[in-house]
Amino acid sequence: MQVLDIKEPELPDLQFVLMVAALCTSDIPSLNLPEELRRLVFDRCWSLLHNSPPPEEPAQRVLDLRFSDETTLEALVTLIRTTLTEHGYSQLTWDHPPSEPTQSTSPEAIPLVERLQTWNPIDPQPSNGSPA
Repeated sequence: MQVLDIKEPELPDLQFVLMVAALCTSDIPSLNLPEELRRLVFDRCWSLLHNSPPPEEPAQRVLDLRFSDETTLEALVTLIRTTLTEHGYSQLTWDHPPSEPTQSTSPEAIPLVERLQTWNPIDPQPSNGSPA
């Protein structure tokens, strides 16, 4: 069973917002939020970022925070916490193993992924630089 505390999530704000948005748009049956509340949380977050109504297509119900600033992020965190607390939730709980990615890396992201792998390689070399 996985648990995410709403007030003390032990995650940076960006990860907290993305995690809650992902959970709210997931079809995980064991998540302790009813479907109506999941939709409400996502729709409110969407409305804070866009002037258009939230998409109905599940694949399009994704928050793109790339162009958001710190103020927007703080507002999203507050909105999520307030909405869930008003409905009596202090934790999100679910029982679901991590799943494999459903999409491949976009061509635009490949250079970034490659750079990140040089900083944190999957099979790091020993500190003396020679293979193990």
